[in-house]
Amino acid sequence: MKKEFLEYCLNNGFQRNDEQIKALDLIISFYKKSCTSKNKLLKFLTKSDNKLGFYLHGGVGVGKTMLLNFFFEHLKIGKKRIHFNEFMIKFHDFRHHQKLQGKDNTIESFVKKLKEKIDLIYLDEFQVTNIVDAMILGKLFEIIFKNNIKVLITSNIKISNLYKDGLQRDQFLPFISVITKFCIEHELAIVQDYRKSGESKLERFFYPANEQTSFQISQIFRQLSKGKNKNSLELKIKGRLFKFSSFFEGIARFNFHDLCAVNIGPEDYIRIADKCNFIAIDNIPNFNDNNSDQQQRFVTLIDIFYEKKIPLMVSANFSQENFTSSRRLTDTYKRTISRLFELTSPDFNTN
Repeated sequence: MKKEFLEYCLNNGFQRNDEQIKALDLIISFYKKSCTSKNKLLKFLTKSDNKLGFYLHGGVGVGKTMLLNFFFEHLKIGKKRIHFNEFMIKFHDFRHHQKLQGKDNTIESFVKKLKEKIDLIYLDEFQVTNIVDAMILGKLFEIIFKNNIKVLITSNIKISNLYKDGLQRDQFLPFISVITKFCIEHELAIVQDYRKSGESKLERFFYPANEQTSFQISQIFRQLSKGKNKNSLELKIKGRLFKFSSFFEGIARFNFHDLCAVNIGPEDYIRIADKCNFIAIDNIPNFNDNNSDQQQRFVTLIDIFYEKKIPLMVSANFSQENFTSSRRLTDTYKRTISRLFELTSPDFNTN
């Protein structure tokens, strides 16, 4: 597989990087060893060095997702790749339906159905941001591993720092214990952000957010939506109503406040992305400890739009080289800025 990876890098214009090759060797070795247990649960439970997960973390733009995507595509088993936010939404939906039917063993039932379809799950962009997920993840992953489901994870955060300073973090510690016991953790450390390679002009990133940049966005938006019908669109999501005020057959424009200063979250952003093929966002603020809740929503929003490959056009009160963050999201926000750089680049496409 290493030979194919080198060819893949050559064909896509990626530089050969020894750290990525080293990480790929570790992933391949992990997978081969994880397949030797032959689904013997007793052996799994008693053998401490039997790892069923690979947790790959590192800074922004080092190629974590690219590397695991390549490995994942070469696996010939039942498998599923899903963004972590979507995975947890599916779990909570399943749990809700089970409780409506008076069933209590929701985690076991969820994992049982998962096991019927797959032997490996790949969770991209793992991060924990709320107490509900934090409390349930330890038990959920314990059952996942007990059912011999292999797990691939990418994250910007090392395991010991997950949900750091989060509310009631002590209830999250069982997850850290489980994931540390059953996962190989490896840091992919590369200085260069590969998403920033090249000299592309950011023709869809406007700074600062003022009347002039709003006018520029309006001009481009009119060109993009020319000849398209303006649609009245509303999404009903678990009792919440989200209205599109400016929507032209898949091309949408929003104010930052309407997306990130109201009580909506991952499921809403997924539904919005499913309706759009181009999005403009006005008036993105700089962030600090006073608007960290809005920043957390913005981080989730950009993660989902990136996963869904939605090109963006934005106006912001910061440049891509000069931005601020709340203290608790400083490391995570670096990924957001890098992805925003890519999504607003004219070189970004949806293919």
